[in-house]
Order: sequence, then C-alpha cells, then structure tokens
Amino acid sequence: MVDKKFSFKRMIELYDEMLSVPHRTEIARELRDEDDLFLLLVYSDMLGIPNPAFYYTLELYPYIVEKFHDWHLRMGMEKSPLDGIRCC
Repeated sequence: MVDKKFSFKRMIELYDEMLSVPHRTEIARELRDEDDLFLLLVYSDMLGIPNPAFYYTLELYPYIVEKFHDWHLRMGMEKSPLDGIRCC
C-alpha cells in the first residue's frame, strides 16, 4: 500500500514538472523584470527621478547593493551611474 502512494505521488510530481518545464524561462524572465523594476524604483532618486518614498527605501540599500552591479549591466549602463555606489 505504501508503494502505491509513493508511486502515485511521484507520478503527480512528474506531471507537474512536465507542465512547468516550457514556462521556466518565461517565469525567470518575469521575475528578473520585476527585480529590475524594483531596483529602478529604489534607486530612482539617485538617478534623478523624483521618488516620494526615498526616505523609506534607504533602509533597503544594504540588502540590494549586492545586486546593483548585475542590474546596471542588464540596463545597458557600462559603469555605475551613481557616485555613491562604485562597483566597476
């Protein structure tokens, strides 16, 4: 009886995986786009775009500064556009 449950559970997992395989790249792209938009909103005041929530986003800088280098390269900026953050 235990073997049937295991095999049925495994069959459902495989079926779920087969359905999600074609969409993995799309999901990864959407997640990356959401991250890019979030980083743009957080760094917008430093880039010259007014941000009314700038004071509150300052608390997030230590957590997202590690992602900054990859972000500005994906956005097409060869060097860091911000004076306060030097990564290149």
